[in-house]
Amino acid sequence: MLSWFQAIMPQEGRFFDLFEAHAQTLCQGAESLHLLLQGGPATPEHCAAVAAHEARADEITREVMQMVRRTFITPFDRSDIIDLTNSMDDAIDQMHKTAKVTALFDQREFQPQMMELGKVIVATAGLTAQAAPLLRSMKANADKLNGLTEQITQLEEASDQLYDAGIAALYRTAGKTDPMAYIVGAEIYDHLEKVVDRFEDVANRISSVLIEHL
Repeated sequence: MLSWFQAIMPQEGRFFDLFEAHAQTLCQGAESLHLLLQGGPATPEHCAAVAAHEARADEITREVMQMVRRTFITPFDRSDIIDLTNSMDDAIDQMHKTAKVTALFDQREFQPQMMELGKVIVATAGLTAQAAPLLRSMKANADKLNGLTEQITQLEEASDQLYDAGIAALYRTAGKTDPMAYIVGAEIYDHLEKVVDRFEDVANRISSVLIEHL
C-alpha cells in the first residue's frame, strides 16, 4: 500500500527537471533577444520567438507552483522553490518586455552597446543553465555553484558599465536633435539592464538555497 501511495505522489526529482527546463527557456529567450538586437528585417521574427519562449516559461512556472501545493516532500524549502522559480520567470519576462518595446516603436537598428548587452544576457543565461543541474546535489557541487553565481554577479557589474556607456552615446547622438529616439533608446537600455539584474536575482536565490543546505 505504501509503495503504491509513493508511486502516485509527485517525485522530488521532477522539480529539478523543471528547473533545468526553465533554465533552457532562458537560454532560448536570450539567444532570440540577442538575434533581435542585430536588427534588420528579421527583427519581428525574433520578437515573436522571445514571446514564444516566455510563454513556455510561464507554463513551467505554473507547473512548479502546482507541484509545490501537492507535494508533501520537496527538495528544499517551498518558499525557496517559489522564489527561485519566480526569479527565473522574471528574467524572461523582462526579455519579453524588451522585445515588446522594440516592436511597439518598430525598431530595426540598435546601438553597439545594446548588442553587447545582448551578449551579456546570453552569457548569464548560459551560466544559469549550467547551475540548474548542479542543484540536484548541492553539497557536492557547492564550489561550482558559488563560482557560477559569482560570474553572474561580475557580468551584472559589466552590464552597468555598458548601460552607462550606451546612455552617454545615445545622448551624444540623439539627446539634443531627436528627443523621441533618445526616449526610445533609453527605454530599451533600461529593459536590457533589468534583464541582467533579474539574472543576478536568480544567482542570489541559488546562493541563498545553497547557504541553507551546507
